[in-house]
Amino acid sequence: MNTTFKKIVLIITILIFIFIAFIYVNFFTNNTNLDQKEFYVKIPTGSTFEDVKKIMSPYIENSTSFEFIANRRSYPENVKAGRFLLKQGMSAFEQVATLRRNVPVNLAFNNQERLENLCERLSAQIEPDTTQLLATFKDSTFLKENGFTKDNVYAMFLPNTYQVYWNISAEKFRTKMLEEYTKFWNAERRNKAEIIDLTPVQVITLASIVHKETAKKSERKTVAGVYLNRLKEGMPLQADPTVIYALKLRDNDFSQVIKRVLYNDLFISSPYNTYLVTGLPPGPIAMPDVDAIDAVLNAEKHNYLYFCASTEKFGYHVFAATYEQHQVNARKYSVWLNSLGTKR
Repeated sequence: MNTTFKKIVLIITILIFIFIAFIYVNFFTNNTNLDQKEFYVKIPTGSTFEDVKKIMSPYIENSTSFEFIANRRSYPENVKAGRFLLKQGMSAFEQVATLRRNVPVNLAFNNQERLENLCERLSAQIEPDTTQLLATFKDSTFLKENGFTKDNVYAMFLPNTYQVYWNISAEKFRTKMLEEYTKFWNAERRNKAEIIDLTPVQVITLASIVHKETAKKSERKTVAGVYLNRLKEGMPLQADPTVIYALKLRDNDFSQVIKRVLYNDLFISSPYNTYLVTGLPPGPIAMPDVDAIDAVLNAEKHNYLYFCASTEKFGYHVFAATYEQHQVNARKYSVWLNSLGTKR
């Protein structure tokens, strides 16, 4: 009897080891089918467990093991939308665990010319699509409550890198951008805006023109000073970038490259054409960087009313206090352009 008992114990022990080995091999060893070390999988809002299984299937070696662990951990009843990190070597247990850890996106945007372009850029990085984002940003109630219009709400977006969840809703993203905008316009910046008799939106609108006029940060304060002088004098800004924007808007083509503004272009009928319309355009013509915004707020004080691209220092400008001197500079630049064969 003692021998029989020992045999039974041995068999049970072997069966336990086999069971443990089975559990380990199937649930705690590599269950990935990845060609790269890391991969982000996205689970859309409203997904069911069936949806998750379809999304995960290309990256899983043994779907039965994954489903078994998911059921044991009550995942099917608690599917979470978001962006999740899969790594080579993950077990079924780790795969289910990682689907509970939403990984934020480092959302970056800059150099967008208009709200539509921005929304396209955003929709490539977060779940809401372009249509949803546009509708949210142009919502009449939101615009009225926060002092924006459809033309200037673009001023709310400051170029930077923001950490958000991939599945953030369009409304929550809008709230975050408004909070960042409010934070940016602190007491110091608002005070500087008041001194130059501009609202924050107007500052950004002017900064977008300065941003387009020159990429040289060393002369942005000088350029901003010219435009502020013109506004004080009641003169039209006569900013070529606003004409280019008007042309692109008329053609509904913001991909075209316009290097030269022609004489006939100056007469295009548009609220953005600052050759015909005195004052600032209805809203920003681009997304100015923070340097351009601060250049307006800290504009150089001088008596310049004109400036023209330099023919000697590429990318820079020459400034003039009188129209006569400006004409000399402008003719010199026109001759230089003609010599290069630049027609548009």
